[in-house]
Amino acid sequence: MASIFSKVRHFMNSPQGRRLVDQGRRYASDPQNREKLRGLLSRRRKP
Repeated sequence: MASIFSKVRHFMNSPQGRRLVDQGRRYASDPQNREKLRGLLSRRRKP
C-alpha cells in the first residue's frame, strides 16, 4: 500500500497537480492575497 506522501507526490507531478501548484504560486504572488493569508494565519495561531 502506498503511503499518503507518495500519493501526494505522484499527484503533484501530474499535469493537474502542476496546474494547481502554478495557480497557488500566482495567487501567493499577489500582495493583497498575501496580506489576507497573513491575517488568517495570525488568527489561527493565537490560542
